[in-house]
Amino acid sequence: MMNSREIIAKRVAKFFKAGDLVNLGIGMPTIVANYLPAEAKVMLHSENGFIGLGPTPAEGEEEKDVVNAGAAPVTIVPGGACFDSAMSFALIRGGHLAATVLGALEVDEKGNLANWMVPGKMVPGMGGAMDLVAGARKVIIAMEHTTKEGNPKILKSCSLPLTAANEVDYIVTELGVMEITPEGIALRELASGVTLEEIQAKTEANLIIPDKIDIME
Repeated sequence: MMNSREIIAKRVAKFFKAGDLVNLGIGMPTIVANYLPAEAKVMLHSENGFIGLGPTPAEGEEEKDVVNAGAAPVTIVPGGACFDSAMSFALIRGGHLAATVLGALEVDEKGNLANWMVPGKMVPGMGGAMDLVAGARKVIIAMEHTTKEGNPKILKSCSLPLTAANEVDYIVTELGVMEITPEGIALRELASGVTLEEIQAKTEANLIIPDKIDIME
């Protein structure tokens, strides 16, 4: 049985089509690489300087010099390419990314994103997230629906310092798929066994409920 992180990653992988160049942020988003079939012809970008991010290597088969932006061991698929940070961010800032997949601490109904300032902890900064959300054509947030304490992460208004304003397009959690629209957050898919009452109870923002909601697979 898949855990919540795997459920989220598997659904996010279905957003992409052949020819897309997609950035996967550190943490949960990197798991998406494990659910892209080889025939998908989607190339994954890692901001530390390569295209062709592949699945997580098997234990004992890690290469110490092949890591993602979070320094976690990864693989590079045939046809991948390595380059310096200048080229990596030229791809990001030049609008060449079809999408970026990022984690979040908070997202609100205006599409604002807060994902770098962890309360009570020293962090090195937001890294390339500001560039990614501004440069990618689609911004997908992959995160668990609530905090470990059970508090909502999808809010009416972010309380933490913003990474970006009005840039989020989709949110994928273990409970469903939501789209940020000019009117607010619209529920597009609901995970099997999850009720409308449950997902709304765990969401501070008021969800827009359309007449038709698909089952998240």
